[in-house]
Amino acid sequence: MAKYAYEDNSQLSPHFCAREFRCKCSSPHTFQVSEQLISMLERLYTALDCGKIIVSSGYRCAAHDKAVGGNGAGQHTKGTAADVVCYDKSGSVISAKTVCCKAQDLGFGGIANITGAYTSVHLDVRTGSRYYGDETKGTNTVTNNFYSYFGIAKAQQPSGIVAKGIDVSRHQGVINWEKVKASGQVDFAILRAGFGKESSQIDVQFERNYSECKRLGIPCGAYWYSYAKTAAEAEQEAAVCLSALAGKQFEYPIAFDIEEQASLQNADALCQAFCSALESAGYYAAIYTFKSALESCIGDDIKSRYDVFLSHVDVSRSSYAGHYGLWQYSWKGSVSGIVGEVDLDYAYRDYPAIIKNAGLNGFAKSATTTPAADTGKDTLDTGKDTDMLGQILQHVASIDEKLNG
Repeated sequence: MAKYAYEDNSQLSPHFCAREFRCKCSSPHTFQVSEQLISMLERLYTALDCGKIIVSSGYRCAAHDKAVGGNGAGQHTKGTAADVVCYDKSGSVISAKTVCCKAQDLGFGGIANITGAYTSVHLDVRTGSRYYGDETKGTNTVTNNFYSYFGIAKAQQPSGIVAKGIDVSRHQGVINWEKVKASGQVDFAILRAGFGKESSQIDVQFERNYSECKRLGIPCGAYWYSYAKTAAEAEQEAAVCLSALAGKQFEYPIAFDIEEQASLQNADALCQAFCSALESAGYYAAIYTFKSALESCIGDDIKSRYDVFLSHVDVSRSSYAGHYGLWQYSWKGSVSGIVGEVDLDYAYRDYPAIIKNAGLNGFAKSATTTPAADTGKDTLDTGKDTDMLGQILQHVASIDEKLNG
């Protein structure tokens, strides 16, 4: 739990600063904010594809909490709650009914509509209990499911999927991969190889996750989480990543995971530096990030040059207009063999065929290099009739040129 001075305006995440959460009583004092709350609000921002989220009430001292109708010891006084109004990109308020449903999908511990006009929502990250309320109807728990309570139909999964997968890291602990395989839920896995630029930052579960996938015949790829701020640092990260990948074979791309605000300020240069280093070593590179970053931080030349692994969760169909071959559609998945939540992904291209046929990611190049493999099932990622096979061939040809030049 981080504590802040009253005037502190530190940026806590891409869309929230500390000052937004300070107590609104008339007496300046320090306040605290849960890192988990900030993380969950960022997830909500992405899930709703927000233009902005306004925090109308964050931390409350005990006196102020009582003054506004609380008991002086609630979630706001612990720094684990915020009352928010969510806006779409046109500036219109997103109905609290929609916000409550999405917050339920994301796993907030406490959720409540708090205005008759359905504009404001209380959200908290309490543990050990759950509160789904409509405070215009009283303060007691009123539902176990906001979708049924508000009469909202939950969106169905999209069609056109080539494969279903998960992405995992040490945060999933020791995975029982035999149960994962037997579940029938997982066709592939994207494994975190590590983060940062030090060899000590290779993910502690990477070797085991990789060996288990190979033992059980689960096709896999990898990703590297970046903290780089300069192209030189991204090259250092690529070097450590390559050391972790050495001697292994991957049927799915190796993704450069760029999410940090300091990294996104120089996104094009970082993506180019990292992905070019991977390609020069014979790997099929991709870029992982969230929808808003793709739209505002990464140039069209980079997005058309490398495959995109899109993160846009809890929507039935992403509104992202660009190309993407992988889509992370949920952070709240449940898969047999994994304790707790896990990210869920869709693949829209036959990456194993593409990669093996081209002799990338540790595989020997095929005697014939005909590019069968894509099946044309990528229409969901753009909604347009585009020549994706040409894009794949350009990608592979560029890697050949780097390897043979």
